[in-house]
Amino acid sequence: MRHMPTLERLPASDTTISDDFGLSVIEGLSQTQKTLPCRYFYDARGSSLFEEITHLPEYYPTRTEIGILQTCASEIVEGFSGGDVLLEFGSGSSVKTEILLDRVSDRVVYVPLDVSEAALADAAARLVERYPALEIRPIVADFSKLVALPDEFSNSRITGFFPGSTIGNLAPKEAVGLLSNFRKVLGQGGRLIIGVDLKKDPRVLIRAYNDAAGVTADFNLNLLVRINRELGGTFDPEAFHHKALYNPRAGRIEMHLVTDRAQDIMACGRPFHFSPGESIHTENSYKYTVPEFRDLAEKAGWKASRVWTDANKQFSVHELI
Repeated sequence: MRHMPTLERLPASDTTISDDFGLSVIEGLSQTQKTLPCRYFYDARGSSLFEEITHLPEYYPTRTEIGILQTCASEIVEGFSGGDVLLEFGSGSSVKTEILLDRVSDRVVYVPLDVSEAALADAAARLVERYPALEIRPIVADFSKLVALPDEFSNSRITGFFPGSTIGNLAPKEAVGLLSNFRKVLGQGGRLIIGVDLKKDPRVLIRAYNDAAGVTADFNLNLLVRINRELGGTFDPEAFHHKALYNPRAGRIEMHLVTDRAQDIMACGRPFHFSPGESIHTENSYKYTVPEFRDLAEKAGWKASRVWTDANKQFSVHELI
C-alpha cells in the first residue's frame, strides 16, 4: 500500500480564509456598486453546485475543454522527461489533469497547489491509487499570490497547468499580474498550459450562465447563505434573484444578485442598506479572441506558442513559453 503524500504549506497561505472573507465582504458591500469576490462561491455546497453546473446542457466550457485536452494531450505533454514537474494552479479535484497524467505519470512529479486541504487530500488519495508510479507533492497555497516553491524544484523544468478559464474571472490588468506571477513561479524554461474561453454569440454565453434548471442561480445565491452562516449575516436569499448579462463593451459575462425590495442587512457586525433593484456584482467572466489573449500573455512576459481549439471555436487551450 502506498503512503499518502504529505501536504506542504507555503508561507504565502498564512492568512486564514475566514479573515479574508470577512474583510472582502465589508469592503465589497461598502462600495457604491456592491461586489463580492467570486472565489468565495466555493464552500462545500457551492463546490457541489458548480460540479452540477459543469454537466448542464447549456454549460459548454467544461466539456469543450475536456474534449480539447483529450484530443491534443499527446502534443501537450510531448517533451516531458523523467523528473519534470507538472504544477497545477488551483488544482481542486485534479480531474482534468488526469487526461495529461494518463500519458506521463511515470515521468513527472505532480504538484497540485490549492488553498483547500480537503480537496488536495481527496485528490491525492484518488491519484495514488490510479497512478502507482506518480510522485505527488501537494502544496497548500493561494495561487493568486506570488509563492516560492520548495528549493528542491529550483533546477527542475516546470510546466504549469491552469485549466477551466479561471483567468477570465480577472479583469485584464489583474490577469496580466497573475500571469506575470506564474512566470516567476515556473522559472527559467518554464511553460504554462492555460484554458481560455472564447468570444461567441452572446446568446450562447447568457444561456451558459443562466440555465433553465436554475442551478447557476442557486450557486450565486448560496454566497448569501455562506455569509449568513460564517459571518453572522442576515440576508434573506429569497429576497434576491440571480441575473446574468453580457457586457459587450468589456467583453465579459457579469453575474449579479438583485434585491427585490428595500432591505437592511447585517454582515460582520455591520449594517448595509439595499434599495429596490440594487445589485451585488458577484462575478465577471471575460471572453477573448485568440489574438486578444496572446497579446495579454505577452504583456505578462510570456511568448505565445501553440494554441488548440475545438471545431466550433468555442474554447481554447494555450501554450505559453
